[in-house]
Amino acid sequence: MLRRSERDSPGADQIRAMHFRRRALLVYGAFALGLVPWTAYLTSSLPARHDTTHWDILWGGFDVFLILAGLATALAILRGSRLLPIFASATGTLLLCDAWFDLLTSRAGSERAWAAAEAVVAEVPLAIFSFWVAHDAGVLEAAAARRRGVVRGASASSRAS
Repeated sequence: MLRRSERDSPGADQIRAMHFRRRALLVYGAFALGLVPWTAYLTSSLPARHDTTHWDILWGGFDVFLILAGLATALAILRGSRLLPIFASATGTLLLCDAWFDLLTSRAGSERAWAAAEAVVAEVPLAIFSFWVAHDAGVLEAAAARRRGVVRGASASSRAS
């Protein structure tokens, strides 16, 4: 039987996880803070209008990635994959980006109305659903891992006695 101090002290895996989280916090915190002046610069210096030669490839390529993300999410659901939260999060993020860029790049009038309707009826609700799927899958996986740990712990203790 473990003493209370041995049971409560963090193991090597927990210590590694804590160090990883601190480093990740530093990286993402610096990333977010570094984007503030860059975003201010871009907002004040970029022209309001920009023509590009590969507009068709840009949107077609983006939609291909959106299709692949949706397909990966569906396959992850079908297979019960642990990658489901990642794929569902990517799908939700791409859907929000699609709505954002559709709205901001559309011309005033019927084109913007169509973009707004797509965002309200399809893209944003599907994104919210995707984030819910990602969250729910993460919760279910954590619960399954806890059950596996309990089962392993129970079988290990029953073998010891």
